Amino acid sequence: MFSSYDGLCTIGELAEQTGVSVKTVRFYSDRGLLPEASRSAGGHRRYAPEAVERLRMIRSLRGLDLPVSEVRRILDEQDEQDEHGGQDERGDRAGEGGALEDAVAARLRSLGSELAALRWREAALRLVQESPPAERPDRLRLVGAVAAPPSTASLARFWRTWLPPRMPARSVTAFLEAAVPDLPDDPRPDQVLAFARLHAYVTRPCGGGGGGYCQPRAHGGAGARASAVLYAGLAEAYDLAGRELRRDAEPCPGEALDGFVDAYASTYGAPDTVAFRRVLAGRLAADPRIDLYWDLTAEVISAPGGRPEPTPGSAHDWLLASLGAQLEAVDGLDAREGPGPLAPSPGTGVPDGARAVSPR
Repeated sequence: MFSSYDGLCTIGELAEQTGVSVKTVRFYSDRGLLPEASRSAGGHRRYAPEAVERLRMIRSLRGLDLPVSEVRRILDEQDEQDEHGGQDERGDRAGEGGALEDAVAARLRSLGSELAALRWREAALRLVQESPPAERPDRLRLVGAVAAPPSTASLARFWRTWLPPRMPARSVTAFLEAAVPDLPDDPRPDQVLAFARLHAYVTRPCGGGGGGYCQPRAHGGAGARASAVLYAGLAEAYDLAGRELRRDAEPCPGEALDGFVDAYASTYGAPDTVAFRRVLAGRLAADPRIDLYWDLTAEVISAPGGRPEPTPGSAHDWLLASLGAQLEAVDGLDAREGPGPLAPSPGTGVPDGARAVSPR
C-alpha cells in the first residue's frame, strides 16, 4: 500500500489515501484518536496501514455530527473488542449496543429537538409574514417571548399556583397532564400564535390580571388531600364529558354529570340532592373564569378546520350546562305537579368554600 520499506506511511500519504488534509490528520492524531506507529529519525509521524480504516471510521462518525468525545468512546470500545476477539469484556459481540448505539440514540434525540425548533421558527416566520402589517409588531413581541422549541414550563407553573397548596405530588402530576397541552411537532402559524398568547396569558399575575380570585376558594375549605380526591373525580367526569363533546351531544344528565356532582358531594360529605345540585350550580357559575386559557389550548391541540378538541375547561362548561338543564327540568316538573320528593330541602347545600373547585 505504501512505498516505505517497513509498510508504514507518512502523514501526507495517509491524508492522500483518505482524501483529507494533513491538518485534519494531525488534529485527530494530536487528540489521541489516531495513534502513531512511530516517528522517523527526523521526527515525522508514521502510521500503520490500519490507520486508513480508522481514519475513515473517524470521518464517518464525525460526518454524523458526533462530538469528538463520543468518537473517542466508540473507538476505545472498538479497540477493547479487538483485543478480546470481537467481544468486549462483557462478552457482547462487536457492534451490539454499547458506545455507538448510545451515541447514535443521543444524536437522534438532539436532532429531533433541533428539527422541532426549526419547525417552530419556520411557523413563527410564516405567521409574521402572513400577518397584516398593523399586527406584525404585536405578533413579533408575542412569538419572540417564546423559545423554540417552546416549553410548557410556564403553563405548569401557572397551575401549580392555582392548585391547592400541599396537594399530593401524584395528584398534581395527574392534573398537569390533563391541563397542560402537548405541543405539536410540526405546528401551523395559528398554533404558534395561540401558544404564544397562552404563554403571555399565564405569565401575567392572576392569569392575565383581569381581577377576581387567583385561586379557587375551595382550596381553603377542602384541604389538600380532600382536594386531591375531588380533582381525581373531576378528571373522570371531564373524560366522560369529553366523549360526549366529540360526538356533538347536547348537554344532558347522565353518567358524566352524576360523576361530576358526586366528586363535590363526596369531598364535602354532603348528600347528592336536588338542593345540593342547585347550590352547586349557582356557586360554580360564579367561579372566577379563565376561559381564554382553554380557548387557546383548544387552538393549540386541534386539527385545522375540524371540531375543537375537548379540554377540561370545555368539559366543565358542558357539565355545568347539563346541570342547569337538569335543574330546569326539575323546576318545570315542580311547577306542574307541586313540590315532591325531589324538592330542595331547606338549608341543604355545599360549604361556602366549595364555590371555586374547578379548573375554570
